[in-house]
Amino acid sequence: MTRKLLDDCFLADTERMKHDEALALIVSRLSRVADPQSVPLRQADGRVLAADVVAPRPVPAFTNAAVDGYAFAQASLRPGAPLRVALRVQAGAQPGALNSGEAARIFTGAPMPEGADTCVMQEDTETVPDGVIVPPGLKRGANTRKAGEDFAEGAVVAHAGMRLRPQDVAAIAATGTAAVACYRRLRVALISTGDELLEPGEAWRPGGVYDSNRAMIAALLQRAGVEVLDGGIAPDRPDAVEAAVRRAAQSADVILSTGGASRGEADHIVATIARLGRLTAWQIAVKPGRPLAIGQIGDTVFFGLPGNPVAAFVTFLLYARPMLAILGGETWRAPRRFAVPAAFAVPSRKTGRREFWRAALIDTPRGLAVEKFARDGSGLISGLSSAGGLIDVAEDTLAIAEGDPVGFIPYGEFGL
Repeated sequence: MTRKLLDDCFLADTERMKHDEALALIVSRLSRVADPQSVPLRQADGRVLAADVVAPRPVPAFTNAAVDGYAFAQASLRPGAPLRVALRVQAGAQPGALNSGEAARIFTGAPMPEGADTCVMQEDTETVPDGVIVPPGLKRGANTRKAGEDFAEGAVVAHAGMRLRPQDVAAIAATGTAAVACYRRLRVALISTGDELLEPGEAWRPGGVYDSNRAMIAALLQRAGVEVLDGGIAPDRPDAVEAAVRRAAQSADVILSTGGASRGEADHIVATIARLGRLTAWQIAVKPGRPLAIGQIGDTVFFGLPGNPVAAFVTFLLYARPMLAILGGETWRAPRRFAVPAAFAVPSRKTGRREFWRAALIDTPRGLAVEKFARDGSGLISGLSSAGGLIDVAEDTLAIAEGDPVGFIPYGEFGL
C-alpha cells in the first residue's frame, strides 16, 4: 500500500496566505495515495495512467499506401511510358515484389510491395492497354505512410501521470495494448450541512434553500475522475454531523463539504474535524473564497469549501482540483492564463488580494476580447453558467483600462 498523509500536512505558518502560497503548500505537502490497478483499455478513458505505455513495435508497423491508386518505384518512371500493372494489393495482404517498370494496384492502408517507394492517386493516372501512365512530378515517397512514422519502436506513447483522453486511448490501442496500469479512482465523500437545505425535488418550505452546491461539486468531482460518495445533508446537530463525518472517514480518501468553513457556533463540521483529527483554518487573500477549512482524520483529507456557490466553485478549481490530482497520482499542471484585451474598465480596486472574476470571450471590431460579468455577488449562480472562464487579477493591480491585457483562464484549463 502507498503511504498516506503526513501529520499536520496542511499546517501553515502564516494567518493570511496569498494564492500562490496556498497552492505551493498543497503541491509540496501532498503525495499520491492511490495504488495502481490493471484497467481494460476500453474502460481507461478519464483514468490516470500509472506507468508509461511503450510501443513494442513501430506504428505503423510497415510502410503502407496513403491513397487508393498505384504503387511503383519512382526511379522506374519514363516520360509517357506506361507501367505494367503486375500486382493487386489490398489492406491486410502480404504483397510480392515489383520489378522495374511495374506497378501494383494498391488500396489505402495496404503494405507497399518490395521494390515500390511511391504511390499515385488513381484519379491522377491514365489507364492504357499496356498498363497505367503516371504523370510526371511526383516526389519519391509521395502518398505513403512510413513504418514508425507515428511512433518508433520503444517510443513512449502515453506517460505515467497523465489523465487519459479518447485520443490517448486510440494511441495506446494502436500499439496492441489491451490493458493499462492506472491508479484507482479516489473516493471522495461529499457532505452538506444545514437545517435550511432542501434536496432538489423536495417540496419547498419557507426559509428553505435548495442544495445547489452539492449537485455542483458532485459534477465537478465526476469531471475530475473520482468516485463520489454522497454523504447527503446533515442537520445542524453535533451528533448528526459527527456521525456523517465518521462514516465518510471510514471509506473515503477525501471528505468535501461546503459551508461552515469558518468557526461560527453553528459550524459543527469544522468543530467535528478538529475534535476527531487535525484542522487548519486557512485565510487566503483571494476573492471569492478566503476561508478554507483544511485538515485530516487519520489518512482522510478534509476540505471545507465556502458556502457561497461562486466561492465554492472557484476555490474547488483553484485548490481542491490540484489536491485531488496529486492524491490520485495525476501530474498536475497549473492552468494557463491567456493575455486577452479587456472589454471593460475598472477605475480602481483594493490591492493586496488576488481576485478571480467570471468572464466570457466576445468578438469586437478589433478582435477577440474578454468581458467581465457585471454582477460580482458570490451567491449568483447565473454568473458561473454565463461565463466561459475566469480573469486572474494580481494582488498589486490598481486599475484596468479598456484594452489592457488581462489574464484569462478558460474553464477548459480546469477540464470543464
